[in-house]
Amino acid sequence: MTARDTQVQGIFNRITTSYDRVNSLMTLGRHAAWCREVAQRAGVGPGGRVLDIATGTGEIALALRRREPRAEVAGVDFSEKMLETARTKPGADAITWEFADAHSLRFDDESFDAVTHGYLLRNVSDVPRVLAEQVRVLRPGGRVVVLETAPPRGVLRFALSAGMSVVLPLLGQVVAGDRRAYDYLKDSTLGFIPPARVAELMREAGFVDVGYESKYLGTNVILWGRKPGR
Repeated sequence: MTARDTQVQGIFNRITTSYDRVNSLMTLGRHAAWCREVAQRAGVGPGGRVLDIATGTGEIALALRRREPRAEVAGVDFSEKMLETARTKPGADAITWEFADAHSLRFDDESFDAVTHGYLLRNVSDVPRVLAEQVRVLRPGGRVVVLETAPPRGVLRFALSAGMSVVLPLLGQVVAGDRRAYDYLKDSTLGFIPPARVAELMREAGFVDVGYESKYLGTNVILWGRKPGR
């Protein structure tokens, strides 16, 4: 991992206990519904294998398992503290939890029917490499579904940016007692590339049928694509 990756890893290890609460507060409770939509779009059937990268506290992985109890779900993250929390949640025993660096996954080529991730790309040092790894581990025809933040656009972008600049660090201070960590999350959100560019990078990595749908006044987005093949 690069020095930046190590710094980000330390931040997520520090905010584990507050992470779910702040996500819910910042999205007015919509985050859980988006995780369910990611699981639905992944479309994994009975006996299928799905990899949830940057699983964090396991919200998407658990949604995948609830949607299809007969699927094999693996949740991986580079924050051991996040994984510790994920393992304590109801239903977690049915999921395989592992430490992993999204830049270099240990899994064999073409070993999963779907890959999902939430808020991964804004936090990695090499987005093309991370996407290439996802193409590699997907079987031909496999789907990728992404939940990501997006920098505010359009007529509301100044108001939304100003609001996020105030609210997110304030929540970090009040809820987590860690304003600096949430300053980073604010900066990584406002400074991330727009969804159209993420979709372009997905196509450059080799995904086809790429599309996306904006959420929550354009500050969040769900993207999807498919590895060519059957």
